[in-house]
Amino acid sequence: MKRVWLFAFPVVFVSLEGWGLAQESFFHGNSILNSLESFTASTIPPSGDLNPYGVAFVPAGFPSGGATEAGDVLVANFNNSGNLQGTGTTIVSVSPTGQQSLFTTSGQIGLDTALGVLSRGFVVVGNLPVSYPPPPGVPTPGKGTLQFFDRNGNLVLALSDSTLDSPWDLAINDQGSQAQIFVGNVLSGTVTRVNVSISNNGVTVMNKARIGSGYAHQPNAAAVVVGPTGLAYDRDHDTLYVASTDDNEIFAIADAGVRTSDAGRGFVVFADQQHLHGPLGLVLTPKGNLLTANGDAVFAGGTQNDLVEFTPHGNLVATYQLDAGPPGGAFGIAITASQGSVRFAAVDDDLNTVTVWTLHPDN
Repeated sequence: MKRVWLFAFPVVFVSLEGWGLAQESFFHGNSILNSLESFTASTIPPSGDLNPYGVAFVPAGFPSGGATEAGDVLVANFNNSGNLQGTGTTIVSVSPTGQQSLFTTSGQIGLDTALGVLSRGFVVVGNLPVSYPPPPGVPTPGKGTLQFFDRNGNLVLALSDSTLDSPWDLAINDQGSQAQIFVGNVLSGTVTRVNVSISNNGVTVMNKARIGSGYAHQPNAAAVVVGPTGLAYDRDHDTLYVASTDDNEIFAIADAGVRTSDAGRGFVVFADQQHLHGPLGLVLTPKGNLLTANGDAVFAGGTQNDLVEFTPHGNLVATYQLDAGPPGGAFGIAITASQGSVRFAAVDDDLNTVTVWTLHPDN
């Protein structure tokens, strides 16, 4: 692994609050940066699919012997080799040392940010298919599907109905033999909770409930469509955070794991128009702060492709520019903590790569 230096590489941050450096970010001083390890890997599979969207860590306890292993990073590709949006079909697996391999090829096109992993051995991914009528026809997104694959990349379940019309991002509350999967639907501006039971052989849906609605959503020339995207679940407070791209705000839904009614958009957590530029991916750090990736579909000035860290009370902690290239480079992000270390992953749509950083707080 290579060391990361501020002046040489783009650096992503995780709050060090509670690690002896309150409200500090990775890029505040080279002494902190020198404790980071990172690698960058291509997300382009043999088929040539482009535009990485979803990214997820394979958790500890994931069964061995399959096409991906605990500690790997999975990345879903939204575009095909011709770079047509909403036509990619592949998920790649990247090992902890940066080796990439194909996890699976889906029968559905437009695999997106709705990517997650269940510790019992299943991978969940959503898709948003885009059709391309002859010119001058406009590319049109269609109804998507939430798919479940086993550890060997075999499809075991596909869900598609009025409550899951366009899975665009998701968050998982993994409880082993059961899980709650929170799904943002970009075409309807809604959030659905799917409760599932999990065995060694498959996944069974127990019930579904729409718990959020009313998020702004509309077609977008650069991103095909914008709507509710990043989701992050706080199990300790039973709160689901929603990055609403077109609203350009971060919302919170209370009692997300138990409610049976629709909370609407919930309440606003962060609405900093100077630093939010169409937030996409969203994660909760181990110490309770939130990180989002600006996709720049809503842009009022400033730097592009920013990662933004803030508290659940709406206080800005820090920002960092992931990529100085064209807008839209920042998209999916993921975080995991294990055995005293934090690993953070971010895809770069401009470069078709994923970078994984590791922080050892005792260094």
